[in-house]
Amino acid sequence: MSDYLSLRDSQVFNKIQIMDSIKERMNLAAFTNPYLGLTAYLELGEPGNAESVLFANPNIGKTFSSSTLPEFIHYNGADYFGLHPTQYQYGSRGSLVLSAMRAVSVPGNRPLFIYMETHYSLIDNILNKQSYGMKVSHVLVNGNNKTAYVEDPELPQNIREAISQNKIGDYRFLSSRHLFRYASSQGWQLIGVVHNSTFNSEIVAWFRTMILVALSTLIFAVLLAWLIWRHIYRPLHKVNVEIVRMVENRSSQVSYTNVQEFNFVLENFQEMKDQINRMIHTVETNEKEKGRFEVEKLLSQINPHFLHNTLNTVQWLARMNGQQDIDKLVTLLIKVLHYNLGKKSLIVTVADEIDALRNYMDLQRIRYDYEFHYSLDSDDEALHVAVPRFLLQPLVENAIYHGAGDHGGKVAVTIRIKDDSWVMLRVEDNGTGMDQETAERLLTDDEAGRKRGLGIGLSYVHRMLKRYYGDHMKLSIESEQNVGTIITIVIPMKRMEEFDD
Repeated sequence: MSDYLSLRDSQVFNKIQIMDSIKERMNLAAFTNPYLGLTAYLELGEPGNAESVLFANPNIGKTFSSSTLPEFIHYNGADYFGLHPTQYQYGSRGSLVLSAMRAVSVPGNRPLFIYMETHYSLIDNILNKQSYGMKVSHVLVNGNNKTAYVEDPELPQNIREAISQNKIGDYRFLSSRHLFRYASSQGWQLIGVVHNSTFNSEIVAWFRTMILVALSTLIFAVLLAWLIWRHIYRPLHKVNVEIVRMVENRSSQVSYTNVQEFNFVLENFQEMKDQINRMIHTVETNEKEKGRFEVEKLLSQINPHFLHNTLNTVQWLARMNGQQDIDKLVTLLIKVLHYNLGKKSLIVTVADEIDALRNYMDLQRIRYDYEFHYSLDSDDEALHVAVPRFLLQPLVENAIYHGAGDHGGKVAVTIRIKDDSWVMLRVEDNGTGMDQETAERLLTDDEAGRKRGLGIGLSYVHRMLKRYYGDHMKLSIESEQNVGTIITIVIPMKRMEEFDD
């Protein structure tokens, strides 16, 4: 604007360019702000004369004069006016707006002002009679505590006086009207006036609506309760009856409902009843079998006891008759039987297993007329390691039977500690051996291996290792025909209390 005013009248082309630039900016401001209406640049004329309009968007009326506008407030160097009809030349005179005018500094101290109006739709939205949900009229009070606008021309005089005297506070009931005041921080006030009949009609309408909602909710709750009773409670009661009937008669068939979902539950319940009946029958059968096994267990305890007594009798007869060989044989046999058939724990130490194995091998040497030799070699640290009982004897038996029957046969048992946490047990013979394919079949519980006799003891050892060590063990066979066989077991070191019998 200062560039425009500094140009001389002869610089018409430059003035036109600057005028176009100013109008473009004014159009942009009006387009981007929907609540902005008329905007104009004014030059103040002589006292008592109308202002001279330099620019306006849209066109301003020819009779415009700021002195005719109703004062509202003066705030931050600007004068605010309203409410008053728009100064737009072609606008409806009934369209009310708020406006503001502020001085603009330009070179030469020319009295230049910018004038701006709100869009009339903004005031229509603010003074909407139904914006509060009921019919409301408004009174606008300016910064000088004077009534600037009264929407209801029939507003009683005593209310007007109370407003002008600032006697209503934030709320007051006067002349059958409710007065609600909003005070702005800039000094102006907006007062909403609601007639008592309108106010009460809204309360009655809300009360009726609440009663209607309450009745609708009650009816819906009753209907929902009936549906729940019919489709849920009654079938559930029937399911409960079937459960109670099961105690009295397990073999009776369930009766179904008319609801598919509960019929599905009852079908599963019937299946459960059948399974329970089968399980009860199985338990009854098992109890009978258990009784039979108890008798057999007693017999199995009696038979070894009788065998031990008989062997002791043979032993004493041999000693009395000076039969030292028979005495030694029977003594070894008693020790082996006591270890294998006695009541000793299923978990023993390596030392216990070696002692029993030495007795067994001495007994077998007598049987085979001392045709083979054996050796037992163990680390001292391994003697206290806990292992399953009867672990090495099946392997040694296989080594004697299949590998060391000829003169010059050898069986070597070696027990070593590996990496301070593993125990290696090895049984080695110098017998006929076997091919690797046959050895692998023995480790997979192959039937052909069992028929040869070799796989029976090995299968027992394999199953026992799986039972106590799971995957934390290794069982391997290395064999070569006419050279011999080596069976190796690697298991973790454990104490007696770490085992679960």
